[in-house]
Amino acid sequence: MALTEPRISDVEIISTPGPVLDPEIAADIAKFRTVLDGYLAGDVDEDTFRVFRLTNGIYGQRQGGRNQMVRVRVPYGAISANQLDTLGFLVDNYSRGWGHITTRQNLQFHYVQLEQVPEVLEHMGAVGLTSREACGDTIRNVQGCHLAGACPFEVLDISAWAEAANNHFLRNPLGQRLPRKFKINFSGCATDCGQAMFNDAGVIAVTRTLDDGTVEAGFRVFVAGGLGTSPHPALALEEFTPKEELLPTLESILRVFEQTGERDNKLRARMKWVVDTLGWEETQRRILKTRKFLLASATWPGGIPAEVLAAGDAPAGLGAGATPTAVGQGVAVSLRSNSAYAKWESANVVRGVAKGTVSAYAWCELGDITAAQFRGMAAIVRKYAVDVRLSNRQNFIIRDLDETQLPSLFDDLIELGMAEPGAELSRDVVSCPGADTCGLAVTQSRGLAKSISEALEAEGLADIGGVRFNISGCPNSCGQHHIADIGFFGAERRAHGQSAPGYQMLLGGHVGQEKIHFGDKALRLPAKRAAEASVRVLRRFVGEREAGEAFRSWMDRVGGAREIAKGLKDLDEFPTPEADPSYYIDFDEAGPYVAEVGQSECAT
Repeated sequence: MALTEPRISDVEIISTPGPVLDPEIAADIAKFRTVLDGYLAGDVDEDTFRVFRLTNGIYGQRQGGRNQMVRVRVPYGAISANQLDTLGFLVDNYSRGWGHITTRQNLQFHYVQLEQVPEVLEHMGAVGLTSREACGDTIRNVQGCHLAGACPFEVLDISAWAEAANNHFLRNPLGQRLPRKFKINFSGCATDCGQAMFNDAGVIAVTRTLDDGTVEAGFRVFVAGGLGTSPHPALALEEFTPKEELLPTLESILRVFEQTGERDNKLRARMKWVVDTLGWEETQRRILKTRKFLLASATWPGGIPAEVLAAGDAPAGLGAGATPTAVGQGVAVSLRSNSAYAKWESANVVRGVAKGTVSAYAWCELGDITAAQFRGMAAIVRKYAVDVRLSNRQNFIIRDLDETQLPSLFDDLIELGMAEPGAELSRDVVSCPGADTCGLAVTQSRGLAKSISEALEAEGLADIGGVRFNISGCPNSCGQHHIADIGFFGAERRAHGQSAPGYQMLLGGHVGQEKIHFGDKALRLPAKRAAEASVRVLRRFVGEREAGEAFRSWMDRVGGAREIAKGLKDLDEFPTPEADPSYYIDFDEAGPYVAEVGQSECAT
């Protein structure tokens, strides 16, 4: 079925910037123009401009020159039809024809020329989008569960709470020159689809029973989680945080970080290192003491935020007599038929909410969205009068659908190339951009992701549910390899006197139920053998798992990652360059592998 709904024309988008801009966005753009002019004229030095540019969400690329990545801040993944149309225009006219969903619910696009950035920011600002504080030593995009308000298991709809946190901290003077980046995350229930357990401040909606027997909904706030080269699990600040205290609690965590975070050594400048230095009890004491006296602040953020009072936070609820579709890591998805529609409906549709609506995933391979797909998704939003959000597994989820709309929607997604039954299936491989554009990456992680996906398809394993693959092009975990069932991070290997692309395989990562397991190291592999290793592990899991058994439980039962690795040791062999030169060429490259590591703007 063709998408015939009207969309914003390119002419309309071009004519919009200027008078309709939000005053704060307009001020940001005006300042960017002024500072950019000063930089190009030689009046602003390189280091000063870099810090300024990053705070405004503009990254340099490994290609150097004037090539820039623009990262768009999308709080809790919520995005409108007009914004989607605008992004389609921008990737067509300023980038390379496609954009990318990140694992933190941002959207980003590459190869924007530095001199064109102000124009891009104006087009974005015309539809309420900003790149402000999407990068740099700031409070990054506030994440939230993509199913918030549409999940049958949620305690609270955290959408308005994430909106309130974003509005409170964006451009907040407390967060402009932090020791390092600071990340906030919301989940509506213990399933933790928002992944609160590895953030600087992670929020999970919970309940408590009062003395009179009534049940109060509120939050449990976790502190000082993180991935990177040294992953740390988040720690619960207190058993229960009342709604009225949530924003003061988040601000108090931020204030302690701003006051005590390491400013001389960037490698130890995150909140997790504050705990490592002060100890948990002292960190906890300082946060709670700061909150106690925050009432004296001129900008005390206590009480129920205006955003929550306006939009509400009531949970979607469990439909009477409904059997809800389960969500989250480790949940097995059962494909009940061989028909394309039935497979998609089984894997990509979430049901069970009291209001009777359903949600459906639109699969974005490797998190990429073409200009046509941006515009097509905008047309879907208008055609079906629905809400759409970005997921932290780099897909769209279309919410507030009626059951009768699903067949038509499926046809529309087929036309857009987004109808694969990918959500929560093994084919849904997550990857960072890797050496395609990142200066810190040492491998082409996107190429490996595609290779694994193709190998799983060829082996008939792409439809296996409850197993997640995540890949990073370096140890820093932008691809979140630590929390995948099967994860990889890129590493240079040496064989027969030459450099070669390689990966460290990790097994058994998991986040959920207010717990986190970081993946255990299995073995190192040549890049060209990582896909085969993935097939072997997944095939063994499918053959040996007990009914309903999760990957981590199976792994522990059969002896752990090292034991599984014994069956893969034959793959960790390099032929000589003469016998097979492909081992010494990375995915998507034509020449010999070279581990070129530049300055990491992601790490600055």
